[in-house]
Amino acid sequence: MKKMLSAFLLLTFALFFSQEKKPMFWQDIQNFKKQDQETPPPKDAILLIGSSSFTKWTDVANYFPDKTIINRGFGGSRLTDLNYFANDLLHYQPKQIIIYCGENDFADDDKLKADVVVERFKTFYKKIRAKFPTIEVDYISIKYSPSREKLWPQMKEANKKIAAFMKKQPNAEFIDITKVMEDANGNVRKDLFVEDMLHMTPEGYKLWTSVMNPYMK
Repeated sequence: MKKMLSAFLLLTFALFFSQEKKPMFWQDIQNFKKQDQETPPPKDAILLIGSSSFTKWTDVANYFPDKTIINRGFGGSRLTDLNYFANDLLHYQPKQIIIYCGENDFADDDKLKADVVVERFKTFYKKIRAKFPTIEVDYISIKYSPSREKLWPQMKEANKKIAAFMKKQPNAEFIDITKVMEDANGNVRKDLFVEDMLHMTPEGYKLWTSVMNPYMK
């Protein structure tokens, strides 16, 4: 009986600690896998990868009615998470990948240097190219959310350096959405954001669409 009890306790502890060690966003990735099993993803689609600005764009297909889109944004994700789950996020067969991520990296550590975020992006870009050497890969600039104004200087520097990097890459573009989100005086339009001053209204997504359309394959 003691041996059985010991074995049971060991199994219980093993299960407990195995569950505890699951990385952040593990469940989001499992949800994607379940979706893919239930509805096999189409080939030659446009794959969106990134954080909550994509996650909350639940009706993105309505904004691009003539495009086939797979949305794999998971809220709160950082470029470190995209790198960690790269194999799971890149198992599709897209004709184009569009990334929106990096904003949460700065929010997670307000002392983070822009160069660190740029290197994180370059690492993910290399992972993409290892699997998809020739498809179109685009990066949407980090938006300047009013709730994160103190982080804007690092974000602006990161945008500038990622833009320079993408300019040198084949079949790659930096999609700058920052200008279209400004008013006539060059200030960020707060009316494009919901109450949290972080996530966007439909009008904000409409403006993103106007900038993204020329880049969509």
